[in-house]
Formats: sequence, C-alpha cells, structure tokens
Amino acid sequence: MAQRNFEAANKTLDRAIVAAPQSSEACGIKGLLAIHWKGDLSLAENEFSKIPAEADPGGLITYGRAWILTFKRKFPEALQVVQQFRGETLANTTTAPRPKALLEGEPYLYQGDKEKARTAFESARAVAERLVSEAPQDATRHGQLGLILAALGQKEEAISEGKRAVELLPESQDAFDGPGATESLALIYAWTGEFDEAFRLLDHLLTVPNISLSVSILKLDPSWDPLREDPRFQALIEKHSAKI
Repeated sequence: MAQRNFEAANKTLDRAIVAAPQSSEACGIKGLLAIHWKGDLSLAENEFSKIPAEADPGGLITYGRAWILTFKRKFPEALQVVQQFRGETLANTTTAPRPKALLEGEPYLYQGDKEKARTAFESARAVAERLVSEAPQDATRHGQLGLILAALGQKEEAISEGKRAVELLPESQDAFDGPGATESLALIYAWTGEFDEAFRLLDHLLTVPNISLSVSILKLDPSWDPLREDPRFQALIEKHSAKI
C-alpha cells in the first residue's frame, strides 16, 4: 500500500482473509485499500457497520465511521457519530489520541459554521496541548496541535508545531511513518494560506512511499478544500494519477 502497488496489496490481503476469515483487521485494511486505490468507500463502510458500538471503547471504530461520512461529505451525520462517543479522545491509527472536540470542529468548519467550529477547536487545543506535554517527543501530537492552531488562525504557532513534527520524525529516519509528519505540515500550510509550500509538499508526498495519502484520498478529503480551486490541485491529481 505504501508503495501504491495496490493490486499486489489487494492479493496479499485476500490471502490474509482466507487464512483468518474472522480478522477484522485484515478486512478493515482491505476496506482502507479500496479507498486509496479506487476511492471506493463502500467496503470500509460495510466493515465498520458490522461492529457494534459497545465493542468500541477506545473510539477507533467511531473515528473510522466519522472519517468515511466526512469523505462522503455527510457532515451532520459525521458530527452526530462523534458526539455519541463519551470519551474525551478517540483512538486512531497514529500515536496521538484524537481530541473529540477536534472531530467536532471539523464538520462545523466544513459546513461554514465558524462560531461553533472555533468553540470546538478551542476545546481541542486544551486537550492537544496536554497530549503534547505528556509526550513531547511524539511528532504526531505536535502535528495535531499545529492543525488545531491553524484552524484557530494562529499561523506562525501552527507552522512551528508542524515543523517540529517533521524534525522529530524526518523521512530520512523513518520512511514509513515520516511522511505522516510531512503531511501534517502540508495540511497546516493549506489551512494557513501558504499554498506554495502546501503544493510543494503534496507533490513530494505523492512521489515517495506513503501509507496515508494517495490521489484518491486527496480527491475525497475535505481537509484539502482550501487548495481545491487552485489550478495546481487538478494538475497535481492528473500528474500522479498517470503514475498509478
């Protein structure tokens, strides 16, 4: 998947599922692969729907459901799913627990409700700052805080946190997880109006092995909407689609 050899990845996952038909992990990754490969949300949505809410104490399934609904631009539904979760943070696929308030702020932001978005992001900031203080060497926590600061309009502070994430987890030291830190910085640049830097990093991220960003994700994810009207966005998609 990281190398975007999606056909080979799909065959490998099929073998895993044959070997362990009850493996929710294998089925979940196959659903994620379908999104990266073809922009197909249906398989992942189907897998998440099989898991009852009571089997999700950490919030990983809630996070996944909200993520898919957000990609489908069903923002009120995504918000409702998040608000039904009782914890302060949700588990996800990174080393940084995701503040529930951040997942509430994003749908408000995408719907244009700036007042409610700001209230949610202020709450998320307090949680994210505590998470950073608990693990100051965790790159993902710095990137997450940077994104929240970007949403609050604190540009310089946001970029500083994003750069700190890249310093802590450079791609030269970790070719698998390092691009995740770079992606956080790219998104911070996009949210703070630094489009040149955002496009520069996105072009790089779609060139190197990367487990979290693909052309299909770029097309679907509303997080990248600030860049979408720029002609460079479509040019980037066309450039890297041709390589797949």
